[in-house]
Amino acid sequence: MTDVQTTRYDDQKPGTSGLRKTVSVFKQPHYLENFVQAIFDCVPELKGGLLILGGDGRYHNDVAIQTILRIAAANGVAKVMVGKDGILSTPAVSNMIRQYGANGGFVLSASHNPGGPDGDFGIKYNVSNGGPAATSLTDAVFERTKVMEHYQIADGHVDLSTLGHSNLGAMAVSVFDPVTDYADLMETLFDFETIRRFLTSDLSLIFDAMHAVTGPYAQEIFVRRLGVNSDALMNATPLPDFGGGHPDPNPVYAKALFDRMFGDDAPDFGAASDGDGDRNIVLGRGVYVSPSDSLAVITANAHLAPAYRDGIKGVARSMPTSRASDVVAAAMGIESFETPTGWKYFGNLLDAGRITVCGEESAGTSSDHVREKDGLWAILMWLNILAVRRLSVQDILTDHWATYGRHYYSRHDYESVAADKAEDVMARLQGQLTTLPGTTLRKETISAADSFTYHDPIDGSVTENQGLRVMFESGSRFVMRLSGTGTAGATLRLYLEAYEPKDGDHHADLSKRLEPIAAIAEDLTNLRQTVGRDGPSVVS
Repeated sequence: MTDVQTTRYDDQKPGTSGLRKTVSVFKQPHYLENFVQAIFDCVPELKGGLLILGGDGRYHNDVAIQTILRIAAANGVAKVMVGKDGILSTPAVSNMIRQYGANGGFVLSASHNPGGPDGDFGIKYNVSNGGPAATSLTDAVFERTKVMEHYQIADGHVDLSTLGHSNLGAMAVSVFDPVTDYADLMETLFDFETIRRFLTSDLSLIFDAMHAVTGPYAQEIFVRRLGVNSDALMNATPLPDFGGGHPDPNPVYAKALFDRMFGDDAPDFGAASDGDGDRNIVLGRGVYVSPSDSLAVITANAHLAPAYRDGIKGVARSMPTSRASDVVAAAMGIESFETPTGWKYFGNLLDAGRITVCGEESAGTSSDHVREKDGLWAILMWLNILAVRRLSVQDILTDHWATYGRHYYSRHDYESVAADKAEDVMARLQGQLTTLPGTTLRKETISAADSFTYHDPIDGSVTENQGLRVMFESGSRFVMRLSGTGTAGATLRLYLEAYEPKDGDHHADLSKRLEPIAAIAEDLTNLRQTVGRDGPSVVS
């Protein structure tokens, strides 16, 4: 064990999903070591405890895992369980922490960001309930990094290619199958036999793992347990650079899947997950299910899956997510909550038993089985719903809109924008918030406008300035916020939502239906001219 004198870095403030930087930043001397040591310094219960470790297989994961193992050994961790070859999806980490009573876990991933030597890398710490660390802990870690003078590290190396047990100094290391425990959990939640019969007789499926972490999970669940032919899986081998692709399941980066699902020979059902397996998209033949609609449909139909047969307790959504699930919750007589973006804000509600299902517009949906978003869980829930109701994806949506109305919804991402320009846009809108209510623009009357503040109903904490909201009397709205998931410049996100009542037109062209709301947003923010763009980088 060695005590290493180090150089401090001032840029190690974790975002909503941990610390994400380019690979070149993480390769700086002592950079990763400082951050990991800061976590051990701030989480004393890890000494003598159990730690879960794994990641999405992206470039630099193998090096980072060995570094974390050596620092863990030097800091007195009793045992580390690490996925074979360092592979472990984000929801699987959460499950492992909960299943084995671990003190915490490291997730090595930059989620949907690109990988490779010129790509991104990330590290996130999850606490003993399986969920992301609270802001109080991540703030403490950041403060610790700013005064870091040394770290402890042991000598040694662990063979991650072979299942089994070994030791690194006094620390036990268990290299385990990263797939089986998670797949077993899914089989307790859903009716695999009914899904299997449906998939092998009436429903054709295609799944795109995007050369990311869920390839092995899809092989085990879809092929081995549900009987799907292996040729239904696209890009099922995890690669350090995701095959040169961008593992974000949206219409731009999952274009091959979308082309297939909107082609003449489209299968009945299509789906994809992202780099670390926590996000998802769902498609039917010629139809894309927005994540907001997916959350609402799951809320209305979760009782069709065995684990949720007695009904759900409540539902929560991130603030930018459309209000479609709110309408369902009201009709069902269950609680609904609006939280800031970031899965950690759902943790208190889940632990307190106030909600069962939760989701974000950024393609994340899950339930109380773990404390992370879970892409394969959402896809299996859809398959369970389809298998029981014996309807197509389009028919499920059509019936849902006829029952609850439709929230036309879209997110416009302006990526890698100069930070000062993005802040100018936000400041322009924020300066008008108090004067907007009662104003009519393009036939829409503004009912309220604010900067979203969240009051946690469980612990009483207050989280301010989580995005700017402009709401209309029609039930429509737009939201604008800066995202914390990018690594270059700023990502400015504009969320557009137009509500059509249950007796209205539910099959209008999405972009045309949202045009008036988009125009109002442009009128108020001067977005495109300020950031120097003709349009968004990605529309989803």
